[in-house]
Formats: sequence, C-alpha cells, structure tokens
Amino acid sequence: MDTARLNEIVERYPAPAGKILGILEQVQREVGYLPKDILQFLAKRLEVSLSELYSLATFYSFFTLAPLGEHVVTVCMGTACHVKGAPELVATLKRLLGVEVDEVTRDGKFLLTTEDNHFSLTSARCFGACSMAPVLRVDNKIFGYITPDRIPAILEQFGWKESQHRGS
Repeated sequence: MDTARLNEIVERYPAPAGKILGILEQVQREVGYLPKDILQFLAKRLEVSLSELYSLATFYSFFTLAPLGEHVVTVCMGTACHVKGAPELVATLKRLLGVEVDEVTRDGKFLLTTEDNHFSLTSARCFGACSMAPVLRVDNKIFGYITPDRIPAILEQFGWKESQHRGS
C-alpha cells in the first residue's frame, strides 16, 4: 500500500474518537494484516507512538500483525473449551497442518500459517459458545463439540488434503 493511499485513509477519519481503530481496520481490510512499515508510517502521520498502535493492534483480536492463510482456523481457549480438550485440538491441528508453534505470547496466543498459505492456525480467548465446548472456528463458521477425530472432516470442507499438509 503506497503512502498516497494511506493518506487517503487517514483523511477519511477526521474525528478523534475511533479514528485510529477505523484507520487500522481499513488498512487491514485492504492489505490483509498490519505490516510494521505501515504502522511506522501511521505513527508518524497520526503523531502517536508506534507502541500505541502496536498495543491497539495486539489488544483487539480482529487485528493481525502477520499475513493470514486463505482459511483461518481458530481454537477457543476459554476455560470451558480448555477443560474439555482444546489443547488436544491444537496439537491435532498442528500435526495435521504440519505447523509448529514458534512463538507463544504471554496470553497463550499464537499464529501459524502453512507453507502453501492455505491455512492459518490461531487461538482466541472465548467465542461465547461454552455450551458447545470445545469449539473451533474456520473462517466465520463455528464448529462445536469437537474431538480430534472430527478435525480432518472439518478441514476437508476447506480444501485440506492429508497428503499435502500432514506433518510427520
């Protein structure tokens, strides 16, 4: 995204209330994520610190600082899901997709993307679907009462093929 386009987006939000969130949302909608160089430009342009923009981008779960795969698989790690097996779902998904956790944040979040960019695997604190725990979401579709053996059939709905993704 070039600076002219970024300036157009900034100028669309003259009011201070919600200005930064609106700008970040528009950038992510167009780019797909919030790259560091764009955040650096926006910090200067908006006269705020880079750490303030980074704090907002990491606080709100709908923002991402890394490119996402074509399909995003999110495992709920809320208390009910965790107790009913969410960690086993994450382990199964990592194995089936052939991805590993390189970095986990203090709150347990991670973002992994397959080499072919077809899937990204991440976690969320709660989906508000505790009665169906454990729960996972692929893109915007929620799946409840998940067990590890149900995961391949779910992934297949989104183009997963065992021979292409399965880790060793």
